Amino acid sequence: MKHKADIGVFGGSGFYSFLEDVEEIAVDTPYGAPSDRIAIATIGDKRVAFLPRHGKDHRLPPHMINYRANLYAMKKLGVTRIIGPCAAGSLQPEVKPGHFVVCDQFVNRTWGRRDTFYDGPVTTHIGATDPYCPELRKIAVQKAKELDIPVHEKGTVVVVQGPRFSTKAESREFSKNGWEVINMTQYPEAILARELEICYVNISLITDYDVGLEDDPTIEPVSHEGVIKVFNQNIENLKKLLYEMIKAIPVGERDCVCSSALEKARL
Repeated sequence: MKHKADIGVFGGSGFYSFLEDVEEIAVDTPYGAPSDRIAIATIGDKRVAFLPRHGKDHRLPPHMINYRANLYAMKKLGVTRIIGPCAAGSLQPEVKPGHFVVCDQFVNRTWGRRDTFYDGPVTTHIGATDPYCPELRKIAVQKAKELDIPVHEKGTVVVVQGPRFSTKAESREFSKNGWEVINMTQYPEAILARELEICYVNISLITDYDVGLEDDPTIEPVSHEGVIKVFNQNIENLKKLLYEMIKAIPVGERDCVCSSALEKARL
């Protein structure tokens, strides 16, 4: 392709509003159109591709996102590393609104989503023991600490189908299982990146406590005003973190499991 990028970022258009000289391009894929046009800009000596996973006008609910097209478009641009921030709810009292969680595991509770590039004829069993890139996770944690952003170095995100939120019973089940974060978009986004041998890191922006925790007397009930306030604060912190991460992420050769994910995945 004429356009190339080193690093990809999924998120809302507000995530790249602080950049200058952004060029927006359309990318075609065998899996259909991505969620929107991709914005490409330069940070330091790196080309960065930004794609709002819900579309700029947030027209795509989580279960209708064309995840395969989004990931394939990044691969087509030459992207080898992706940062996938997302707004999320907390399932544990110690994971507070305003905190960031750099997840190391996910639990999939979605259904019907196209979640593989390999429907045959070559059977491909991708490994998912550690679904997030360990090298990118280290950079995310390090830079968050340097910026004094409250960060949890690991956590499990349970991915629900959406677009509805959980019932109290569902949320309590997730909390009792010890999972920290609830979200609607991390699956299959993360595992599709691994199938393409792209490094992927999640940064969960905690905006509120999930409904199952609202009966805890130590926790204030969630409000729309509170969620918007925390989200806006998180966006500013996220912009700072993205900028510092992108500057620190190396380009070129990779030694992590992501880069060789297909070597032992086929019979």
